[in-house]
Amino acid sequence: MNEKSTSLMPSKISQRIDAHQHFWNFDPVRDSWINDEMAIIQRDFTPEDLQTQLKENNLDGSVLVQCDQSEKENEFLLNHANNFDFIKGVVGWVDLQSEQLEDRLAYYHSFNKMKGFRHILQGETERGMMLRPAFMNGISKLKKFDFTYDILIYPDQIQYIGEFVRAFPEQKFVIDHIAKPNIKEKSILEWKKEMEALAKYPNLYCKISGMVTEADWKNRGKDDCNPYMDVIVATFGTKRIMFGSDWPVCLVAATYQQTMEIVVNYFSSFTETEKQDFFGLNAINFYNL
Repeated sequence: MNEKSTSLMPSKISQRIDAHQHFWNFDPVRDSWINDEMAIIQRDFTPEDLQTQLKENNLDGSVLVQCDQSEKENEFLLNHANNFDFIKGVVGWVDLQSEQLEDRLAYYHSFNKMKGFRHILQGETERGMMLRPAFMNGISKLKKFDFTYDILIYPDQIQYIGEFVRAFPEQKFVIDHIAKPNIKEKSILEWKKEMEALAKYPNLYCKISGMVTEADWKNRGKDDCNPYMDVIVATFGTKRIMFGSDWPVCLVAATYQQTMEIVVNYFSSFTETEKQDFFGLNAINFYNL
């Protein structure tokens, strides 16, 4: 075991959770988003690969998140979750605009580790797609089955999220990757203003994840992500934020350990209670792990 990396994580935290990671059997057609610039992740990534990283970094478990928008993906993810105890929950995909949605939600409710769903809104041509009546109708059915919803967007879509979240005050939402601000260009003012407005909704959480891929992959400064974490902590507080590695996507810019070092160093001066919340308990409570 790597003593240096295990020492990063405070040992007093009882349950340490990586709230955002992926697996795939690489398919160059299906996974065309993994372009040649990202050649390092143009291969399969398996639970065995992640298990090593979790052990080395003193983490107890993870939340496995979809990459492909198909129910075949759900089968793939749930199969891994069934075979590996460290996978505490799955965020899958379902067609929220389908007339058969309620039947599909009832089906997935029978899987204990299926915790919620996500749509890759960041890739949609219609930037405000989440406000479509059919999409909103789908979201309205999640609470009945205790499912969460992960919001994956770019900053140009933040403008739609207030109306989206406000419509469902009892639904649990989480923004993935702090809404992907342009850290490389140090663009922060407009993103900060919009995130401050969103944080007033108590049913909305935020994952401090995915930052290294929005920063300069080759020349990231050790403190480049800190101003963005300052904003999220100040606005969402320490009860509605959670750690996510975004492994293996993070590998295009940083190792798992380097990704963790950013947040461990940042939160080093926080109280033990605040660290427990961020590195585990908030994810456990949000996803009902």
